[in-house]
Amino acid sequence: MKWEKVKLGDIATFSNGINFNKTAYAKGIKLIGVSNFGDRFYPDCSQLQEVKKDIVRLEDCLRNGDIVFVRSNGNKELVGRCMLVKNPTERVTYSGFCIRARLNDTDRYDPVYFTYYFKSKAFRRAVSGTAVGANIQNLSQARLSNHECRIPSIEVQHRIADILSVYDDLIENNQKQIKLLEEAAQRLYKEWFVDLRFPGHENTKIVDGVPEGWSKSTVGNICKLRKVVITPDKIESNTPYIGLEHMPRNDICLSTWGKSEEINSNKFIYLKKDVLFGKIRPYFHKVGFALNDGITSTDTMVMVADQNLWGLLLVTVSSDTFVDFSYQNCKEGAKMPRADWKQMEKYAIMIADQATQKLFEQEILVITNKISALAFQCRSLREARDRMLPKLMGGEVEV
Repeated sequence: MKWEKVKLGDIATFSNGINFNKTAYAKGIKLIGVSNFGDRFYPDCSQLQEVKKDIVRLEDCLRNGDIVFVRSNGNKELVGRCMLVKNPTERVTYSGFCIRARLNDTDRYDPVYFTYYFKSKAFRRAVSGTAVGANIQNLSQARLSNHECRIPSIEVQHRIADILSVYDDLIENNQKQIKLLEEAAQRLYKEWFVDLRFPGHENTKIVDGVPEGWSKSTVGNICKLRKVVITPDKIESNTPYIGLEHMPRNDICLSTWGKSEEINSNKFIYLKKDVLFGKIRPYFHKVGFALNDGITSTDTMVMVADQNLWGLLLVTVSSDTFVDFSYQNCKEGAKMPRADWKQMEKYAIMIADQATQKLFEQEILVITNKISALAFQCRSLREARDRMLPKLMGGEVEV
C-alpha cells in the first residue's frame, strides 16, 4: 500500500479563533471553548455557551469538516486536543484559545480520517514538542503547518475512518443515553421535591408548603465534606486523579480521570459515590459522583451524604438552582470566584417521609447504575479504539 508524504500547510489552512471579553457572553452564536473538548469526537452543541452575533464575522463561523484544536491552556494535557465539526445546524464559532484546520480538498483528504490522525499519540507528541510558553502551553499555526505526515489513498482513508467511527458512534450513542438519564433524574427531583407531585400527593395534607410527614432541612444537614489530605509522596501509582480539567460541565457522572504519577501537590481523597463539586467558578457546573476511589484537586469539594440520602444530595447539588445559588454566594477571589461551603450548606431542602424518600432513593439508584454502566462501556470502547488507532495510522493493519 502506497502512502503519500504531505506537509499539513500544503493541504489545509489554519486560523485562530475569536477574542472577546466577558461582556460578549449573550444569546447569539454558539462558541466552542477549551472546556468543551474532553475526549469528544464531535462538539455537543447543546452544551456550548453563546456570544453576541455582532462580534462574530462570517469567516469566523465553522463549516462541515472543519477540525478545531485546543491552542492554548495552562494544562498541557489539553493542548492539541481536537474535535470535528459535522453538519452544524446553526452558526458555531470558536474561541481564541482554539485553532481551526480546514482541509483544502476533501475529495483527496478525509476530515474524519485526519481527526483520528490528530488524536493519535504520535501526532500529539510531535506537535507538543516545542509548544511551550512562559506560563502557558501553546500550539501555533506554524507548528501545525510544518508538520509532515504519511497518508494513504482517499479510499483507504475512508476505510480507516469507518473502522474507527464504529467505536465513536457507539460512544456518542451511550453519551446521549447518559444525558437522557441525567435529565430523567432531575425531572424526578423537580416533580417530587419542588412541584410536590410525589406518589400519593393527592391525599397528602400540605401545611406551609411542607407535606405531612416531610421535614425542612438544609444541604449541610444531609452532607459533610471529606477533607482528608494526602501528600504526593503517599500517593500510590495508578491512583485515579480527578482534577477540575477532568470534570465535565452539566454531567453528573465523573467518568474521566488522569494519572496520579503527574501529581506534585497535596490532594483530597475521595471514595466511590462521593459527590464532587468544583468550587472555582461554580457557574461552570462541574458536579458529579465518583465511579471509583481516588484523589482530587483541593479546589474540589468532596461531599459525603448521610445514610440513605445519597440520591437526594446528588440531584440537589447538581441542579441548576443549587449551582446558581452557589455562584451568587461565592467568595470573590483575587482572580476568580470560589464557592463558599458556609453559604452552600444553608441551602434549604425538604426530606420526604420515610416511605417516599426510600422510593426516591431507589429510583435515583436505578438511574445512576445505568449511567455508570454506560460510562464504563464508553471507557472500554475508547481503550479499544486507542489500541487500534496507531496500528491503522501506521499501516500495520491492512484495511
